[in-house]
Amino acid sequence: MQITANFDSGNIRVLNAENPENIQLEIEHDNQSEFYQWFHFKVHNTERSPLTMHLMNAGKSAYVEGWHNYQAVASYDREFWFRVPTSFDGDKLTIEFEPEHDSVYFAYFAPYSYERHQDLIHNAQLSPDCQLQVLGQTLDGRDMTLLKIGEEGEGKKTIWLTARQHPGETMAEWFMEGFIDRLLDEDDGVARAILDKAVFYCVPNMNPDGSVRGHLRTNAKGVNLNREWQTPSMENSPEVYLVVEKMHQTGVDMHLDIHGDEALPYNFVAGCEGIPSYDEKHKALEDKFKQILLAITPEFQDEKGYDKDEPGQANLTVGSNWVGETFKCLAYTIEMPFKDNILLPDQHVGWSDTRSSLFGRDVLTAIFHVVDDLR
Repeated sequence: MQITANFDSGNIRVLNAENPENIQLEIEHDNQSEFYQWFHFKVHNTERSPLTMHLMNAGKSAYVEGWHNYQAVASYDREFWFRVPTSFDGDKLTIEFEPEHDSVYFAYFAPYSYERHQDLIHNAQLSPDCQLQVLGQTLDGRDMTLLKIGEEGEGKKTIWLTARQHPGETMAEWFMEGFIDRLLDEDDGVARAILDKAVFYCVPNMNPDGSVRGHLRTNAKGVNLNREWQTPSMENSPEVYLVVEKMHQTGVDMHLDIHGDEALPYNFVAGCEGIPSYDEKHKALEDKFKQILLAITPEFQDEKGYDKDEPGQANLTVGSNWVGETFKCLAYTIEMPFKDNILLPDQHVGWSDTRSSLFGRDVLTAIFHVVDDLR
C-alpha cells in the first residue's frame, strides 16, 4: 500500500500505514500559518482491502465544527467525486472505505486543479467577448489573471467577481466555471442581454499559490488574503494588491466574492450592513438580490448565515466590506457548504462541484435582475 500527496493541491502526512484498517495520518499546516483543514491524498491499495483512515489532528484544525456531520469525498478517476462514510469523535476524523479499484483519491471537497484553472481561463479567451489579462505575479511567481468579459460603454455597469481567496474553498472556482461558461454562451438570452448593460471582471482564483500548495486559507506566505483589503502589499499579499489596483482603474458597481463555509450546511450571502456608508438604497439592493435568488433556485436561502455586523462595525479588511465601502456599491460574500445543502440533501455526492457550477449559472440571472438598479 502506498499513500501520497505529492501532486497539485495535495496535503497529508503519513504517520503509520502498516495496517490498512488503522492508517494514521495528519493534515499539514498552511505554510507559516496555524491554519489547516484541507486534505487531498491518494491511496494505492493493490489488495483492495477495506481502509480505515484516521486524521489524527482533526480535532485541533481551524474549524472543528466543520467535521460534524461531514462526509469526505473520494474519486477513482478525479472527475466524479462521491461521499464516503466519515465520522468524528472530537479528536480524530475517521474515513472508512472499501475500494473497488487499485487506486483512489480522497479530499476535503472536489479539488479544482491549477491545470483546470489554466484550461478555464484560456478556453474563455477564445470568445470574442473575453480578454485574458495578467495583472502581475504571486509570491511563487504564478500569474494573477482575470477575465474581462464584455466592453465598456456609456451607461454600462462594471461588475466584479472574485473567488477562492481561501484556496481550500474549491467550490468557489467550480461556481466561477459555471458562471463564466454561461456568461460566454452566445445562445443564452440572459448572457447576451446583460453584456449589453455591463462589463464583467472575473478572477476565478485569487490564490493560485495556496491552491497548488494544498493550503486551506492562506497564500504562500501564510497570509489570509481576506484580511488584507485595507492595506495590501506586494510583499505580503500581491494577489489582493494587484486586484485592488485594477479595481481603482475600472471602478466597481457590484462585487461578489465567492467562498465556502466549513460549518454551515447552506448556501447564503453576507452583506455590508456594518460599513459606515450603508444606507436604505444599499439595503434595498441587497434585499432585491436575495429575493431574486430565492425565486430562482431552492438551493439558496436567507434564514441561516452569519450574524450581521452592527452599524459602523464592519471589518473593512474583508474584501466585500472594503469594496462596498470604497465604491459605495452592492457587494456580497457568497458562501457555499463543504458538507451538503441540508435543504436539498444528496447522500451520494452532498454539495458538489456540479451543484456549485449550476449555482454559479443561477447567480447570473440574479445579477441580470438588479443590474439596472446599480448606481
